[in-house]
Amino acid sequence: MQPKTFDQLQATLQSQGPDAAIGTLCQKLRENGEYNSLFYALLLKKRHELGVSPIPTGPAQDLPDSVHTAYEDAIRNAAREVGQSFLQAGNLQQAWVYFRMIDEPQPIRSALERYTPGDDEDIQPLVHIAFYEGIAPLKGFDWILSRYGLCSAITTASGSDLPHPPEVKQHCIRALVRALYHELRERLAAEIEGRFSIPPAGADAPRDTPGVVRKLIEGRDWLFGEDAYHIDTSHLSSVVQMSMTLDRCMELGMARELCAYGQRLTGRFLGHDDPPFENGYRDYDAYLAILTGEAVEEGLAIFHQKADNADPEEIGTYPAEVLVNLLLRLGRGPEALEVARKHLSKAEGLGRELTCPNLNELCQRFKAYGTLAEVAREHRDPVHYLAGLIAAGKDV
Repeated sequence: MQPKTFDQLQATLQSQGPDAAIGTLCQKLRENGEYNSLFYALLLKKRHELGVSPIPTGPAQDLPDSVHTAYEDAIRNAAREVGQSFLQAGNLQQAWVYFRMIDEPQPIRSALERYTPGDDEDIQPLVHIAFYEGIAPLKGFDWILSRYGLCSAITTASGSDLPHPPEVKQHCIRALVRALYHELRERLAAEIEGRFSIPPAGADAPRDTPGVVRKLIEGRDWLFGEDAYHIDTSHLSSVVQMSMTLDRCMELGMARELCAYGQRLTGRFLGHDDPPFENGYRDYDAYLAILTGEAVEEGLAIFHQKADNADPEEIGTYPAEVLVNLLLRLGRGPEALEVARKHLSKAEGLGRELTCPNLNELCQRFKAYGTLAEVAREHRDPVHYLAGLIAAGKDV
């Protein structure tokens, strides 16, 4: 604001009065793009119209009750105007300050969805608004993946404290599977072309064409020499394991191809996990094949056997818990209850903390009150025993 503007404001105030001076101030601030000051100038205008002190001496709640509604409306209108001005100027971060103030995220959400950041632009503030504040989380995660890479995106998606609904987490994992699959496909094709000086068949297929990785590794054992790998194997392990939480989608097929690649690795890169995934990518693939519907009964037989063979003293009940959760995902509740009755009923108490619903929860979910009473009796739990009998409609 130039010094002459202050003189102009004073002259306008003396010659035309406060209304004209405030109007001039607001216009000058709009012209100069001084939108933060414009917000307070607009509130000054309203305070003058309402006949209260032009200088805020306390919170808005201290104003007379008769002007509360009008002043609150003025705050919202000023925030909308200033927020929209910042949006038009391309300053989404400052615009969000004002739209957040009045709990109106939609203008920022729409702007984020349309926004394309420059190559050298620092997008961390926009990522924070879009993803961590949940205004446009899908867009925010896509920026994390494209700008900061797989490692950062995997760490972000695997965080347990993200306040996002399941559909956002599904989007994140699908994006990770696609990114890792495309990276592996490109590197395999490049190595094959480097060896034979011609691109391998299928290398030019559309980006999301299924089966390309499987075809690239088929019959090419030389790709898997001792400790050879083409992508970060920690990324491979993390993404495959996260993919097991996906609903049925195209990316499940890609994850299975990642498992096919993982099974060909040698030595320390083979990947092993706790039972029931002690065989690493072979077991992950069996699990994913169930989710895709390609080998449901065959896969369930594998995990039934793992639950049956697990020594609770050495391994615990995790293999059975995995099977229970899997059966519940498939909508096979009675079978899940049967597995829980067989493998989890000896656990310490009906309400024990597990990675799957405990037997008490399952019995109530499927109204198996007789089973609840039976297990309660085995545990010498008279409260659940009697409750189960009464719920089942039995005489006591």
